[in-house]
Amino acid sequence: MISQVLRDARRYEETSEKMIAKEERPAFHLSARTGWMNDPNGFSYYDGKYHMFYQYHPYDCHWGPMHWGHAVSSDLLHWEYFPAALAPDEVYDKDGCFSGSAVTLDDGRQLLMYTGVIKEHKKEGTICEIQTQCLAVGDGIDYEKYEKNPVLDAKDLPEGCSQYDFRDPKMWRKEDGTFCCVVGNRPSDGSGQVLIFSSPDGFSWKFENVLIANNSRFGKMWECPDFFELDGKWVLLASPMDMLPVGFEYHNGNGSLCLMGTFDEKEYTFTEEQDQAIDYGIDFYAPQTIQTPDGRRVMIGWMQNWDTCSFRTQNISWFGQMSLPRELSIKNGRLYQTPVRELEQLRCNQVIYQDVSVCGTISLEGIRGRMVDMELTISPEEGQEIYRKFAVRFAQNEQFQTSLSFHPGDSILKIDRKFSGSRRAIIHQRRSLVRSEDGKLKLRIILDRFSVEVFVNDGEQVLTAIIYTDQAADGISFLGDGTVHMNLVKYDLTV
Repeated sequence: MISQVLRDARRYEETSEKMIAKEERPAFHLSARTGWMNDPNGFSYYDGKYHMFYQYHPYDCHWGPMHWGHAVSSDLLHWEYFPAALAPDEVYDKDGCFSGSAVTLDDGRQLLMYTGVIKEHKKEGTICEIQTQCLAVGDGIDYEKYEKNPVLDAKDLPEGCSQYDFRDPKMWRKEDGTFCCVVGNRPSDGSGQVLIFSSPDGFSWKFENVLIANNSRFGKMWECPDFFELDGKWVLLASPMDMLPVGFEYHNGNGSLCLMGTFDEKEYTFTEEQDQAIDYGIDFYAPQTIQTPDGRRVMIGWMQNWDTCSFRTQNISWFGQMSLPRELSIKNGRLYQTPVRELEQLRCNQVIYQDVSVCGTISLEGIRGRMVDMELTISPEEGQEIYRKFAVRFAQNEQFQTSLSFHPGDSILKIDRKFSGSRRAIIHQRRSLVRSEDGKLKLRIILDRFSVEVFVNDGEQVLTAIIYTDQAADGISFLGDGTVHMNLVKYDLTV
């Protein structure tokens, strides 16, 4: 039985969506059907299609009472909107259906697990959110909330664990069929931790262990954990709040964290071996992964920064978009990310330049656009001293530009959008320490109408940023301080 709250949301989104022209959206990144989008939820493969649910407030382009939006795709790039899947319509989730995940049950139904939120008014006047884990079961379109919700609440938590910061369950199934989930939580020290639970059937859950404790190393509360095996290692992804920078590895604010190590499936213990950031740009948070039918581990994140949510220069009817789907692998002890290979099917109009000498500012015929896949390699010109700086500028005209610049002297790659049209003093720059030998660097730059994603050295690092520059600004130029040897191949991307 669909509630009136959900029915109203579905009616509103269906009407409101018609007011948004296709050209006003990203071409191949999933955006909010209408209103507000944040974290990816329930990223899954079900009934022959990829499903992406997402944190959703259909009635406004600002965060509000959370629903679950819903879209499906056959290739992770062409998305079709489905009706909203969940709405805050029960006593245990009346103030929001927060993030969660999805798995397929043995009987063929799809199981959603999400965080239900109730606001609690304290005597001293403060408001806290009681967070519990809840279930819904459905057929890929309509979902019915479980009659015994919530299935995990304060009574299931170890002593000292907060019931107010207990959210974002990510489920998977072990080889023996057992259901597991990791959930973000805050212990008594105010730091973050990840708890792990198990279930024989997906409905009755029990606490197993504290999978890992932050101990105030990486920010505070850890949101949106994900846990999976990849290339012989176990990988934990999390999104810590209130991070402090550690050299160039992490940035201030809410960021993304990857931990790699080993997992004892019997004892439910994770032994951390190393850590790194997931994305080194401005706009990336709360990633979630799936394993595709052909065995790839693919990740999508919310392409936004909580501190830049007022970064709008247009009167738009949608806010929030997802990153490109990225194939994950581990090489040389690092998490590598590459654009999902299906993107290559969108390529057309190939333009190749070999052995270009970049000295000063140059433009090249056929190199422009705002829906572009461009690969370039740079190195010093043979027989000359190493160059001092290389830059590529895009989304460019006489007034606007966003730039990517590299200084080989210190191996710093910087993304800078301060001239992209923003009228606010928000985060415009990020710097990343990249691996470069003698000024050699490989870059793959992917532009969609409102974003750029830069893959460095075949995915060793990624820098992501949203840009709301007017679409007429489609120029691309290159700058060399000193002489830079450049090879380039560029494609237009069409959907």
